Amino acid sequence: MARRGRLVGAVLAMVVAGAVLGLYWFQPWKLWQDVTVEEALPGTVRTSGTSRADPSAAAVPGPLTVAGGELVGHEHATSGTVRLIRLADGSHVVRLENLDTSNGPDLRVWLTDAPVREGRAGWYVFDDGEHVSLGRLKGNRGSQNYPVPSGVDLSRYTSLSIWCDRFDVSFGAAELAGV
Repeated sequence: MARRGRLVGAVLAMVVAGAVLGLYWFQPWKLWQDVTVEEALPGTVRTSGTSRADPSAAAVPGPLTVAGGELVGHEHATSGTVRLIRLADGSHVVRLENLDTSNGPDLRVWLTDAPVREGRAGWYVFDDGEHVSLGRLKGNRGSQNYPVPSGVDLSRYTSLSIWCDRFDVSFGAAELAGV
């Protein structure tokens, strides 16, 4: 009888451990949690001695959209606009506008060289070639900015993916076409 009790206890311990690991790995509660992030587009940088009323002040160019596209859904329904923007200081930022996707574990924003394919055909293509991670997705809804690291050759990247690093699948992606 004692042996049977230990066996039941061991099986119960394995079931509990499996459930805990499964919950950690899949994080199903994120399906019901939305995180909205609304960031302003980085603007022009003005020096402290420059005022708008001063006509002799040199004009500082504003942000310029150099490429963009519409997000298409892959593993999860995803919509919104992606813009690659050159800032006045020459740096670049990727801007997601009106993003709407599912939340998930370990979501990243990737610049990639992969073609964007709609539906299931596009789920797994983005880790086949080159990619640059711009960091964790800040929120699954809203408008947000992701600085592009200096030294990245933007001519090598033609698309953007909302990538789930945990399960190696794209939630959604956009082709970056020149504007």
